[in-house]
Amino acid sequence: MSVVLVISSLRRSTSVVKSFNSFQKLRRFTVTTHPAMSSMTVNDLRPHVKEYVLEKAELCKPDSIYICDGSEEEEQQLLKLMEEEGMIKRLTKYENCWLAKTDPKDVARVESKTVICTPNKRDTIPIVKEDVKGTLGQWRSQNELQQDFRERFPACMKGRKMYVIPFSMGPVGSPLSKIGIQVTDSPYVVASMRVMTRMGGKVLDTLGDGEFVKCLHSVGQPLPMEKPPVNNWPCNPAKTLIAHIPDQREICSFGSGYGGNSLLGKKCFALRIASRIAKDEGWLAEHMLILGITNPEGQKKYIAAAFPSACGKTNLAMMNPTLPGWKVECVGDDIAWMKFDSEGKLRAINPEAGFFGVAPGTSMKTNPNAMLTIQKNTIFTNVAETSEGGFWWEGLEDETPSGLTYTSWLDHKNWHKDMLTDTGKKILAAHPNSRFCTPASQCPTMDPAWESSEGVPIDAIVFGGRRPEGVPLVYESFDWKHGVFVGAAMRSESTAAAEHVGKVIMHDPFAMRPFFGYNFGDYLGHWLSMENHQGAKLPKIFHVNWFRKSSEGKFLWPGFGENSRVLDWICRRVDGEDNSKKTPIGLVPTKGSINTDNLEPVDMDAIFDLPKEFWEKEVQSIRTYFDEQVNRDLPEEIANQLNALEERVRNM
Repeated sequence: MSVVLVISSLRRSTSVVKSFNSFQKLRRFTVTTHPAMSSMTVNDLRPHVKEYVLEKAELCKPDSIYICDGSEEEEQQLLKLMEEEGMIKRLTKYENCWLAKTDPKDVARVESKTVICTPNKRDTIPIVKEDVKGTLGQWRSQNELQQDFRERFPACMKGRKMYVIPFSMGPVGSPLSKIGIQVTDSPYVVASMRVMTRMGGKVLDTLGDGEFVKCLHSVGQPLPMEKPPVNNWPCNPAKTLIAHIPDQREICSFGSGYGGNSLLGKKCFALRIASRIAKDEGWLAEHMLILGITNPEGQKKYIAAAFPSACGKTNLAMMNPTLPGWKVECVGDDIAWMKFDSEGKLRAINPEAGFFGVAPGTSMKTNPNAMLTIQKNTIFTNVAETSEGGFWWEGLEDETPSGLTYTSWLDHKNWHKDMLTDTGKKILAAHPNSRFCTPASQCPTMDPAWESSEGVPIDAIVFGGRRPEGVPLVYESFDWKHGVFVGAAMRSESTAAAEHVGKVIMHDPFAMRPFFGYNFGDYLGHWLSMENHQGAKLPKIFHVNWFRKSSEGKFLWPGFGENSRVLDWICRRVDGEDNSKKTPIGLVPTKGSINTDNLEPVDMDAIFDLPKEFWEKEVQSIRTYFDEQVNRDLPEEIANQLNALEERVRNM
């Protein structure tokens, strides 16, 4: 039996007919103390959508079904419901802002429990070297996933309501967009998906009889619960599973209510499933921000940039340039879908409608535009609360009035920075992966074309990560193949967005390591194939590193708005300016070609130093990684690029 039909084998069965007859009576979802919201019913759905919804209802056994319309009234009713149930709390200092505190066991993406199911293991992941643990995704066999489903989904929504969320990734009706239908038993997920996607009846109208990505989610706690939920946050960490079935364009998530585990339009759809769709259809779905940058002469370019989570993506996307006369505008801060237009130019959309940003470290100093964005209509999760009804997290120390008291995300009253646990461990006010979920339309620097149906033309692609030593501030690839190699060889310090502990340097190719929807070797081949697109006018590819440190451990580059100086150099390279010199690793700026006017003294020699010993080790690390993790699936072109780099480094 096909794995997808563990759930979908109910199709056209008599049980579905009986289920449909019983659900006909549930014309509206109602809450005891609130009026009915959406007037849509199961009967109003297109036949193929109705069939999917009823299959999941028959499997999960909810008490009722509610079809979301995406309206403001609906959102307010859901927020009020969650407030009454103690799941969220109003932050009274702001307009329509809310705070959720999760079960401490449900705070981040759970990569160890995220799987992809295909008929053949090699379709999902490379066959790694013997005795090596693979890190480029996890495969689950059809039989194993069938058993996983049987242990989790039957009657998992008993006593709860099933919400049906029709949503569009990308502007509704755009040829670059895709549609999904998510069913969930979490009102928090509904409220967050309304911020992060375009959702409601208009999506259903646009869908018609077309294909959609199927998204099933449950917190995994049917009622009555055996134990009361921690923080009124139902979840089932012991049984958490996030499964992708790319051949069927299906996602099934169980046990977690938070972030990329439950907002299935985000990493699950927009990257893992979309990257597979992109391979099949000849485009790219990438973990990249998109920004527009305009110089003092009014010339505008668009840049897509890939950074691992919590490496300054949102800060860069919303940058206030320090260079006089320059302007940066945001198209998206996390995900880019890029397709060729009729002239061979890659055009990109941001498939999301909101920002799900990391809170700690965000401040008026680091990202004033993000701070202005989150002042209203925002759902905060696992941040601290101030005595005046405001939000707080590490990084806001210099921007907070005196005299306030704080309640930490773990509900420590009168929290202070020196507070310790019984074992002497420092207690943080906000979880390191605490988040704000806020509408992109509220950002004061959103690009006028951010919702353009045809997307924006990409002039440059930038890779980057946290590298405290050895890697220069910026360099350009020699050509497209070399650029793909640069993306494949990316390394960065790990972050709090997943369950990793400690600052270790990890290989994170294309900043996509947790998000590949298919075999990484085939992914590299797909990127290389872009060069063969008829009439392709491909962007230049660059690598940046804002995080290099001195021998004393201090950052060599000031970062933030000063990064506009690097973008200025990149733009001039795109225009063909002769301002680079060849090095073993790529093209770096010639002396004086980065504008340092009115910049505090920076040791530019140190920031562009290429220690031979470091790069010898870097080459060996890349070779070991490719050998162990990609093995026989590494494209020959990438192997050749590594050999060429090794030869150039040897001759430094």
